[in-house]
Amino acid sequence: MNHGVYVLDASAIIGGFISKKDNFVTASVVNEIKDLKSKISLEAAIEDGSIKIIEPDASDLREVGKVIKESGDILRLSGVDIKLVALGYKLKRESLNPTVVTDDYSMQNVLKIIGIPYRSVLTNGINEVYGWIKICKGCKTKYPPEYESGECEICGTRIIKRRIKNP
Repeated sequence: MNHGVYVLDASAIIGGFISKKDNFVTASVVNEIKDLKSKISLEAAIEDGSIKIIEPDASDLREVGKVIKESGDILRLSGVDIKLVALGYKLKRESLNPTVVTDDYSMQNVLKIIGIPYRSVLTNGINEVYGWIKICKGCKTKYPPEYESGECEICGTRIIKRRIKNP
């Protein structure tokens, strides 16, 4: 592996984490930064070259997408989050040593599964890997992540997301 780099989520930038090492973000992370102080810090870091904006490849998004769907985290991750995990995957594939800086537990869960280090800024982070399922609150029928209705087709009760411990 080559030298270590950081992939920054919006929570990292808002929490004031910008390393002296190479830092990477996606354009969608830049668009998430709304508060003035964080925006000024981000723009200064982009100007001086300590933060670079790059996007993951389609192949990286596909590979990460498979893991996210299998773990059930697709129920909890935004498109911005998925791109950021895929960027970490891309950098690892390119023989860099990325650490993703995020306080998002679902992102940390996926990163742990695919073997990419992560660190938190404002939270403790996760301790174990979990999966997510959609399940009827009434009759306990399980549904696939892509099931769109909020009601059980068997009994009509509300469908909820439930965390399950992965072996």
